[in-house]
Amino acid sequence: MQEYINFISNHLMLSIGWVAVAAVLLHSLIKDKLTGVTSVTAQQATIMVNKQDAIIVDLRSSDEYQKGHIVNAKNITLSQIEKGNFAEIENHKETPIILVCESGARSSGAATKLVKAGFTQVNNLSSGMGGWASANLPTTKK
Repeated sequence: MQEYINFISNHLMLSIGWVAVAAVLLHSLIKDKLTGVTSVTAQQATIMVNKQDAIIVDLRSSDEYQKGHIVNAKNITLSQIEKGNFAEIENHKETPIILVCESGARSSGAATKLVKAGFTQVNNLSSGMGGWASANLPTTKK
């Protein structure tokens, strides 16, 4: 036990950093379990679209969407979700929904709102469009 105390006192910044990283990781894991939202990778999203007919909802602005989006993605902006305006997917409450933004951060909050609205299979593309493009997966501008 004394070794741990000595290490912490000799390496205070390293120890604080380790605790911070552990706290963020723990928060992330607990948040996913409590909110009912699942984080998925680009590869998992592709499988869900192909095998489960998942619907992709792109939360980015219309301009960002026009510059390139996942094939067949519906463009419902984050502000529309926050206002409760998701009529375009209202009939798909039991269908897997994959929310996409640029990095995965904005879509995480929107996913929680969809769960509260009664959607049962809400997923967040954890790496967003950046990760999708990095995986060399197809996009379209149509």
